[in-house]
Amino acid sequence: MAASCKRVAIFGATGMTGSATLAQALEAGYQVTVLVRDPVRLPPELQPAHIIVGDVLNPEDVGRTVKGQDAVIIILGTRNDLSPTTMMSDGTRNIVEAMKAHGIRKVVVCLSGDQPLTGDYTVTVDSSAGSRVISKHDLGHFFLKCLTTAEYDGKNVYLSRHYPKE
Repeated sequence: MAASCKRVAIFGATGMTGSATLAQALEAGYQVTVLVRDPVRLPPELQPAHIIVGDVLNPEDVGRTVKGQDAVIIILGTRNDLSPTTMMSDGTRNIVEAMKAHGIRKVVVCLSGDQPLTGDYTVTVDSSAGSRVISKHDLGHFFLKCLTTAEYDGKNVYLSRHYPKE
């Protein structure tokens, strides 16, 4: 873990990708703060240092979550709810505004699918060519890798891996 990035806020920690990322962050020794609407949705074995109960649509809740953090991981989603919503765009806007207010410049944002952790994936910078399949576990692995390097800062990054069919 990079010395300059020990405290990280995770938004979306109760989702599939979020819980995989949270587990890896805790195992790696990060001091994690999460914003959750319902703390019961956090698995008992995944207890971050700080749990903020609130809503990503509430700028004050978001501000309390990012205060004192070195970095932010945004993994917002709607699960299987495909109805119209502005939660992800409005929530992300609130997070970015709070990050600016608190001087946080390191952010990792992405969406994913469901495959096993391999740690063996392709990182493509500034090109979306090729497959866009990545497991929630590999995505969490990459999120944490981004906290320890400036290699991908300010770049559009696409992850992919060929997973054998079972």
